[in-house]
Amino acid sequence: MESFPRPPLAGLARQLNDGRQRRAVGEDSFVRETYTLPRDAARSKAREWFDRYPKAAYWTSVESWRLLPGDEVEFTMRRLPSAD
Repeated sequence: MESFPRPPLAGLARQLNDGRQRRAVGEDSFVRETYTLPRDAARSKAREWFDRYPKAAYWTSVESWRLLPGDEVEFTMRRLPSAD
């Protein structure tokens, strides 16, 4: 079985680090809000965002989420500030 060389990852690592730094200092144009809610309320809040800010116009998305003890969800919603 032939072994393929591993692709260089330096470019990918650089892009990830640049994106993280821009977000840390608020240089990207997205609006973000982080919530910690019980699972059903979290689902409702995410639906509310998608209803109010349609994905096609605002690029709305759940940027990150994690489950916490007690059936709570911590999540960050992201969208563009306007639908231009």
